[in-house]
Amino acid sequence: MKTPRTVEVKRPVRFFLPLLLVGAVVVALWYVRSRPIDAPSEPTRSAVFRPVTIVYDAFGIEEDAFERSTHRIRRGETFADILTRYEVPYADVLALAEAARDVFNVRRLQAGRPLHIYRDSTGARVFVYQPDPVRYVVFDLREPVRVYTGRRAVERVLRTAQGVIESSLYETLQAADADPELAIRLSEIFAWQIDFYRIQRGDRFVALYEETLIDGEPVGIERVLAARFQHMGEDFYAFRFEHDGGVDYYDEAGRNLRKAFLKAPLRYSRITSRYSLRRFHPVQKRYKPHLGTDYAAPAGTPVYATGDGVVIEAGYTRYNGYYVKIRHNAVYTTGYLHFSRIAKGIRPGVRVRQGQVIGYVGSTGLATGPHVCYRFWKNGRQVDPLREQLPPGEPVPDSLRDAFFALRDRLMPRLLFEPPAYAEATNAVSSTSTL
Repeated sequence: MKTPRTVEVKRPVRFFLPLLLVGAVVVALWYVRSRPIDAPSEPTRSAVFRPVTIVYDAFGIEEDAFERSTHRIRRGETFADILTRYEVPYADVLALAEAARDVFNVRRLQAGRPLHIYRDSTGARVFVYQPDPVRYVVFDLREPVRVYTGRRAVERVLRTAQGVIESSLYETLQAADADPELAIRLSEIFAWQIDFYRIQRGDRFVALYEETLIDGEPVGIERVLAARFQHMGEDFYAFRFEHDGGVDYYDEAGRNLRKAFLKAPLRYSRITSRYSLRRFHPVQKRYKPHLGTDYAAPAGTPVYATGDGVVIEAGYTRYNGYYVKIRHNAVYTTGYLHFSRIAKGIRPGVRVRQGQVIGYVGSTGLATGPHVCYRFWKNGRQVDPLREQLPPGEPVPDSLRDAFFALRDRLMPRLLFEPPAYAEATNAVSSTSTL
């Protein structure tokens, strides 16, 4: 009987088998690590760490998220009218109005001001209203509905403007490429010293003021720091000085430019008839006293109280038309005749402030055209206000005179006029500078 043969595994095979297994594992790992980058796991990691840049516009709204358009508010349009025109559901209009209750009165939208509309694929989502170039109100319909206000970043530039009057202060400033608003500011500052309805050709001025810029574009005058106005050969100075929480303008000696009464009840107009004891009346066709000063202006022009006081009469009569009479103190009383209408809230017993609107130019009563007849009583007798020496305001306090004179001495060199030949050649100069 044969003995079974035993097959013996050779030593080399047993040695290489583990090596083959290790090689298989290495190949598998290499395959996994060398897969293309568009495999699912790679984009996920890239998306997590990829930076995202969001660009915001001047009102803090994401530029890429919306399509923006601008609507100019028309006279008589309401907040609801505008939003429903852009297909905003009325329930959302009410939600915005409610959210705005303590932020902004939606009934005070001004005609001519811009309302920016931001739309996405679902419709109008954000509205931005600009009551002026600096301030804005955001009405955001995205959840949660909210309304908030903001201010655009502004830059302030110090400018000097000067010129020689050829026709009017306004036109002179336009020729200088300066903001015509400066004409209004100067007329307000010098309202008690200069009658701007009587400025003459050859009068000249120089003003140092701050102009406000947004995105490099001028949007208005921040404040006038100092000014000099030469009228009929006489120099008038004004220096802005802050103290005790208030601001006033003073002359070079520290005297207050503000007096108890304005020179006139309108900012811009022309005198058509002065105080006279014998004037030919254009309606009654006879000579009679005219104890007032007539200022012609377009109908609807605001009329201002020339001084602080209490309204003692406000109503309508056959000859005066709509009129207002104000008692300022035991000495002075003023009257304003021929209004188209009396300002809201002006009635007997109401206290008014100097410069407050009390009515609007019209031609009611015995009048041939739109104007206001300004009357002035002193101790119960009508007098010519243009000839009166009006009482001054308070001067710079004694304790602050050194500070005021230091300010004056620093600004005075900036108020020198250009040489006559240069001024005549250019008519007006506007430049940018720093203190």
